[in-house]
Amino acid sequence: MGDKSAIEWTDATWNPITGCTKISAGCDNCYAERFAERWRGTPGHPFERGFDLTLRPERLEQPLRWKRPRRIFVNSMSDLFHRDVPTDFIEQVFAIMDQAHWHQFQVLTKRPEIMQRHMERQYGSSHVVPPNVWLGVSVEEAKVKRRIDVLRMTPAWVRFLSIEPLIGPLGELDLAGIHWVIVGGESGPGARPMNPDWVREIRDQCIAQGVAFFMKQMSGPVKARMPEIPSDLMIRQFPGGPRLEAAE
Repeated sequence: MGDKSAIEWTDATWNPITGCTKISAGCDNCYAERFAERWRGTPGHPFERGFDLTLRPERLEQPLRWKRPRRIFVNSMSDLFHRDVPTDFIEQVFAIMDQAHWHQFQVLTKRPEIMQRHMERQYGSSHVVPPNVWLGVSVEEAKVKRRIDVLRMTPAWVRFLSIEPLIGPLGELDLAGIHWVIVGGESGPGARPMNPDWVREIRDQCIAQGVAFFMKQMSGPVKARMPEIPSDLMIRQFPGGPRLEAAE
């Protein structure tokens, strides 16, 4: 984690919190938990406590030291809106994001109700949220599509969906108020398969509703041996920025 990232849709990761607890089926094979638990009990290691929820105030000012503008994925190893994260700590995170206005911060949660309450409490119902803060929710299967409705009611300039790992068809999507959709299959041991037709259904709805679409990866137990992305799905767009056409 740090000022460079191998995640295709971001440039860097910033983890002022690490650790989390499972909340839905998308968490079953959590990559972050798998990584962190390898180091549990290792004296002096950042993950000596494994994947236990841990506040890391010493990392709060990290983005202020990165002078080159970046897209920054906030808490790739946690969830900022976990129920056990104190409100004042969330406010400190947002204060840093506001101060580091040259970056774009990508905040992703599986707990949109907590996010909505916090955003309305801190910023009100109007769009006074820092414009460089993008808010997103994970939507891994049809059972959790309600998260999209909560996100739509949350004050933000850019709202996005991370449909990863996609573990089942989503069906019809209402993307009103949504600006970006990322889709990806699961990786690592026990990776659940992803049908490309599920992705095509999402892609077509993004095109029809004018939403940027970003295809991250297929699914497989080892990332290096994942199937190649089909050419008609190799589209990587960003909200409000240059859009890449599908490969010929």
